[in-house]
Amino acid sequence: MMNGKSIFFASLLAGAFVLPAVAADAGGADPIDQVNTFIGTQDEGNTFPGASAPFGMIQVSPIGSHYAGWQYTDKKIRGFGHFFLSGAGCFEQGGLVSVLPVTGTIGAGAKSTFDINNPEAFDQTRYAAAFDHQGEIGKPGYYKVRLTADSNQHVGGIDAETSALTRVGAERYTFAQGTQAHVLVNLGQATVRHRVIHSNLRIVDDHSVEGSLEVIGFCGGSAYTTWFRLEFDRPFKAYGTWNKLKGTPGAKESSAAEAPNGAWFDFDTKDSREVTIVSAVSHVDADGARNNLRSEGYVDGKPLGFDAIKQRAQDAWRKELASVRVRGGTAEDRVVFTTSLYHTLLQPLTASDVDGRYRGWDDAIHQADGWTYYEYFSLWDTYRAQNQMLAILRPQRARDIARTVVTIAEQGGWLPRWGYANYETNTMTGDPVTPFLADLWKYGALAGDDAKRAYAALKRNADSVPPASWREEGRAGNANYIAKGFIEYEKSSSKKKAMDVDQEHAASATFEYAQADCSLALMARGLGEKADAQRWSSRSGNWKNLWDASIVDNEHGGFKGFPRPKTLDGAWFSPKDKPYSPASEDGFHEGTAWQYQWLEQQDVPSLIKAMGGADETHKRLDVFFALDKLLADPLHAARKEWVMGAYDYYNQFRYNPNNEPDLHSPWMYTLTGAPWKTAVVLRAAQTLFTDGPNGVTGNDDLGTMSAWYLFSALGLYPGMPGTGQLLLHTPRFEHAEIDLDGGKTLVIDAPGADGSKLQYIDGAQIDDHAQAKVFVDWPTLRRGATIRYALTVNAPAWGTHPADLPPAACPGVATR
Repeated sequence: MMNGKSIFFASLLAGAFVLPAVAADAGGADPIDQVNTFIGTQDEGNTFPGASAPFGMIQVSPIGSHYAGWQYTDKKIRGFGHFFLSGAGCFEQGGLVSVLPVTGTIGAGAKSTFDINNPEAFDQTRYAAAFDHQGEIGKPGYYKVRLTADSNQHVGGIDAETSALTRVGAERYTFAQGTQAHVLVNLGQATVRHRVIHSNLRIVDDHSVEGSLEVIGFCGGSAYTTWFRLEFDRPFKAYGTWNKLKGTPGAKESSAAEAPNGAWFDFDTKDSREVTIVSAVSHVDADGARNNLRSEGYVDGKPLGFDAIKQRAQDAWRKELASVRVRGGTAEDRVVFTTSLYHTLLQPLTASDVDGRYRGWDDAIHQADGWTYYEYFSLWDTYRAQNQMLAILRPQRARDIARTVVTIAEQGGWLPRWGYANYETNTMTGDPVTPFLADLWKYGALAGDDAKRAYAALKRNADSVPPASWREEGRAGNANYIAKGFIEYEKSSSKKKAMDVDQEHAASATFEYAQADCSLALMARGLGEKADAQRWSSRSGNWKNLWDASIVDNEHGGFKGFPRPKTLDGAWFSPKDKPYSPASEDGFHEGTAWQYQWLEQQDVPSLIKAMGGADETHKRLDVFFALDKLLADPLHAARKEWVMGAYDYYNQFRYNPNNEPDLHSPWMYTLTGAPWKTAVVLRAAQTLFTDGPNGVTGNDDLGTMSAWYLFSALGLYPGMPGTGQLLLHTPRFEHAEIDLDGGKTLVIDAPGADGSKLQYIDGAQIDDHAQAKVFVDWPTLRRGATIRYALTVNAPAWGTHPADLPPAACPGVATR
């Protein structure tokens, strides 16, 4: 006799649930209209609303008062900048070459709107334009806003539009009839904390300007230079430049070191109210910017107009966004999903010019022939979700990204941790580049000679430390980690080169190293390097050296055994004025022992043993997630019970959905035999992603949170790095189609899926074969496959048997 599950799958096979072909989304809507670029522009999501191409070199977006560039509650727009990172959490980023249309008069004397004798008149914080959200448009490849009347600055009635191709940006400003129209190009100022240390410009002819800016980059990093060229679609009737002393009408050149610097351009609005600017940038040289503009901004020797650039930009995005199609859910669900896909596909940024030249980490000019060199690698963030999503969706780009990271090691001397432009920031801790590249290898983006090159760089990184004279820190804690099996905790390290070193976050860095060791062991095993594989697999157990089995957290459930930092002599760290608490930030980077205890996917059976068995582990997870509250109120409890402030990392014992260290932790239920509880947590977490400016939880971190949401909504999540395993869970949509390499398609069916209620997997099939295991290997899916989920509202037995769980990837033994 067939049970309900068997009847369900029989009906699927018989075609009772056959679904028609899916267009861009339900109803065949244009995917462009399913994106809201304002999502994440509030509450520290740090996205930008303006225009960018997929993985574009240039972005044209408004600048406001927020450190990330702009936020939705800003009252004024200071200019439209030509570089932004999406979702980054640090303070110095974006806004270069700030352009703003203004009206009024530019001349000598206080009666002028811009008094050339008063250099403060050209401060963008003073001349910033008020604007109106009504009628504002933020879509892929296009942004529009109205700059409204401002009684102080006499700016008013100007429509501003922006668009962008990969290496070319475009702006169109429409002035009111008969106004005195000007365009200000400000080189001395960028976003609020992005410091310009030198800038220069030259007015080339009656419609073109060129120049360069040298700025201090991300989180107090090194200086880097951007060259630019702006071309107006018609001659300006007058112009001038300004510096820290005054404005000079008719001056064609201006240069300044850490001082005001810019130019103005006057236009007659009698016959035409529109002024269009097409721009290009390069990190190589002035010729690079010129060539980029000529290649992408012209056709048959004629410049493309704004509408043509916008059309090309949005067509490119339609192709990108149509590669993942979903049916079901609410209208808001589909907008959140498609916007998450958009944010995931913004970065890393194209770095090589149209002729293939790029500036390497040795500051020399190199050539990328037949491939694209990228820049801006937030590896501590992206290795956990965005990296795998790109490997699945964009394997060719993933291959070039992997090749770029390996090339950085060869030309710069060491693998990056958080690479900004062409230098290492040393921001964040641990060893994120190892799982990043190990996953790209497992997902097929590293093969042949590229895999060998990557392996050589990874081996050097894993087993040594860069010379003290080098900027790159690599595994800064390797000396003690290799000798004693843990990184020593130093609250204030004299070895500090930049923002952070691993010794300052020794406990979390030890856990990161150990997981990275396992991912590298898996890669070594696949490449036939058996001795290395055994050594690193053993080292992956080093987390045990920092597991203090005696610690009891009586304040949060009485659980026994937690990670705890050690000092150089091997003694447990103890605060001077109070007992050690697992909810303390001591020794952990942007988190606590409660959050980092789950960063041990490589040997879950050993973690369960350390926690006192499966039942105790599940009880601990239940407290961590406040599971009882989630079950009682799944649509609202997350905002009440979890860590909600974007930067509330410290002294917390609950799940922090805003930050990377425990992004994977909902699936620890799955890995310990309770996948139905993973479904509860994911439904709650998905409520934090909404169709509004505050619709991203925490910093989006170059698409990481967005990629996390995509995986959570699709019903798949990447497991232990280097395994190529995808963990199965309840999808949010009834049907999804994902275009894969070679014309293949991955189909995910879950009839009746409803994000507004709790649902669990009652059974699963892959290509008509029953799937009892809670994971599937990527090679099974990459050739094209269909996953079918049967859902239930009752907690089922699916995935709860020990045989359903993945074995330990690296049953490591602590080396000391």
